[in-house]
Amino acid sequence: MKKFKEPKFGKNATLGDVYGPAMKITDPKEAKVYFEALVKHILAMKPENEPRITSREAAEKVVRSNLGYYSGYYDHKTMQRVFKLFNCAHPIFGLAIPTAEEAFEAGKKMGEAAKRGK
Repeated sequence: MKKFKEPKFGKNATLGDVYGPAMKITDPKEAKVYFEALVKHILAMKPENEPRITSREAAEKVVRSNLGYYSGYYDHKTMQRVFKLFNCAHPIFGLAIPTAEEAFEAGKKMGEAAKRGK
């Protein structure tokens, strides 16, 4: 088995560039290496309009939330694998895997709340 190398993300990397490869990982050792790379990436970011994340704890929280959210665009099997490998959950649905109707309704409610400024 060849050794999994820690990825490097360019400063213009998209969410797909960063989180997409994680959706294909099946090996816990590879997941650990990839998670570390994601945390380093978040800590290295210098956002223009948001405060910079400087603590490892905060970076891990962001990475887990992003992995959980991103996995929601994949099939249930992938979501469950990502949840387990990266110890994460979807930021809206938690560990539950919603139906398409539940996801639509949650998005609709969030949109309505945003319109009201809440």
